[in-house]
Parts: sequence; structure tokens; C-alpha cells
Amino acid sequence: MYPFFFRHVLARLDPERAHHLAFTVIRLIPSRGIGRLVHAFTRPRTDQAVHTLGLRFDSPFGVAAGFDKDGLAVIGLGRLGFGHVEVGTITALPQPGNPKPRLFRLVPDRAVINRMGFNNQGAAAAAVRLARVGSIAGRPVLGINIGKSRATAVDDATSDYLVSARALAPLADYLVVNVSSPNTPGLRGLQELDQLAPLLTAVRAASGSTPLLVKIAPDLRDEEVTRIAELVVRLGLDGIIATNTTISREGLSTDAARIEAIGAGGLSGAPLRARSLAVLRLIRASVPAGLCVISVGGIDTAADVAERLDAGATLVQGYTASLFSGWECAGSRVCSAVMLTA
Repeated sequence: MYPFFFRHVLARLDPERAHHLAFTVIRLIPSRGIGRLVHAFTRPRTDQAVHTLGLRFDSPFGVAAGFDKDGLAVIGLGRLGFGHVEVGTITALPQPGNPKPRLFRLVPDRAVINRMGFNNQGAAAAAVRLARVGSIAGRPVLGINIGKSRATAVDDATSDYLVSARALAPLADYLVVNVSSPNTPGLRGLQELDQLAPLLTAVRAASGSTPLLVKIAPDLRDEEVTRIAELVVRLGLDGIIATNTTISREGLSTDAARIEAIGAGGLSGAPLRARSLAVLRLIRASVPAGLCVISVGGIDTAADVAERLDAGATLVQGYTASLFSGWECAGSRVCSAVMLTA
């Protein structure tokens, strides 16, 4: 049913508008008295639980950062059976993001280009909201992803991240430092070791006992991936998320003129599958078995989830594939139909 619905209904809507419609439905699930009924059909099997970061994840499969930027739908997503929800990216300062249009479907490639630009209400507003979420029984594991405010100079990035870390780490089950989005000028330069090491050291100190992970780009060279993995181990961080979106446009089936017209932004979806898997294998070969490695990028089916777990992923995340076909019960009994317009 879904491919037909996508072709004839959803594909006719602006992608960002479709996202907001889906998001509204998900937010309403707990408040309309159907949350328990939905969860009865979507809850993961008990044998799929994962223990990592000092936490119990009911399922290895979760929602990647980007879907719920402000932490507004955590409980609804949990009712849909996701083992964890990573909210954000949240910045110290509220910001509207980049001008619209900023989200584009590449249907022949089962991919999306976005240049959202960390649109969110800021760390202070998120802290108030997520404090309430944290007190709700039965919620999924909550990850909070933080990034640099656009208005903050790169030279002042550490102090900017620290504002968010201090406000949000006490509310997070795990905290993620995002230095890999292509949509904030200068951000990816923070992956250079001479900048990344002091940044992560400072955020580590500010995060207290909250597990800390770093999210990296797929466009790093193999040796850079390995060096960052070694840095994570040396600094005593708790994990790595691999990978963010790519700036590459190689091998796409979508008409080149359309790609050119869309312009800048991060590409996600099926074309990222091979590189994301390769980066996962590089990391796993460079870190201890107990380090949490979360794999994201090109996850479409339950077979994709199984492949990442077999390659050494501790947990797996998805987002873009839901736009085109929904989740094929990816790694659990997740069949989140209302997320499909995202």
C-alpha cells in the first residue's frame, strides 16, 4: 500500500510540509489514548534488547537525529517501537535554519538532499521540554545531539558547545557532539584532530557522567576515520556515530540538471549505504569491542540492520528510508506507518 500512497499522494507534497504532517500525527499518538494500542503491535521482541552505554535499549534500532529536532515527539516515537530516539541537532542559540526550500527528494536514488541548517528552538527551550520527557515512564532511551550555533564563530565553537552540554547533558541518556553536518559553515573543520581533541575534552568534562559520543562525516579519508576512532579511545569517550550526510554526488541516477539546480546540502539515503558500512568497519577495527558504535546511513530494510550488526555496530539508526517505503520491520517489529511521510 505504501509505495502506491507515496507515488500518488506524498510525492506531490513539499517534503518539509510532508514531514510536519507526519510529525503532528506522531506527537498526537500518546495524547489520543491510542499509544498503548499502537505499542502492542510495534514493541520490540524481548530478545532484541541491547545493553550498552550503561543503558538497556529495547531494540537495536532507533531514530536518527534530524527527525525530531526539538524533542517534541519522543514519546510518540517510543510508542512506535523504536529502541531509542536521538533528538536534535540542538544549538546553544535558537535559529530558524536556512531559507526554504531546503529539503529535496531524489526519488530515483531513494535519497534526500537537505540543507536545513540546524533549525531548532535552542538549548534552553529544549531543556525545559526534555525535563518533562525524562519523567515519563516507559519512554525510549533519549539521545541528545548538539551542534554549533550558526552565529557563533568557529574559534568560539567550544564555548558554544559547552552552553548546550551543560544545559542538556543532565537530561540525556547519552549526548552526541555533532561536528559533521555540511550545512553549518566551518563545522566540519572541527573534525581536524587539533580542533576536535580540545573540543571533546571540554565537552567531556562538562557532561559529567552522561555517556558522550561524537558523530562523524562519511567524507573523511580512511586514515582520518581511524585517527578519530583512536582519539575517541584515548580521550575516554563512550562511542562514535557513523555517519552523517555526505556532500558527494557521485553515482546518482537523478538527472544531473536537477542535482545542479538543488545545489548545496547533505545527501542521505541509499547512496550512502556502502560508505557508511565501510566507515563502520574501519571504526570497529580500531576500537575496543565494548565501545558503542552506532551505524546510520542507507538503512532501508531489516537485512540492512542485520548487516550493520554483523559488521560490528552496537546500535543502528534510520530516517531517510522511511520517506520512500517505510520501515520493513527493521530489526524489530517496527512498522511505523505514520512516520512514512517524514
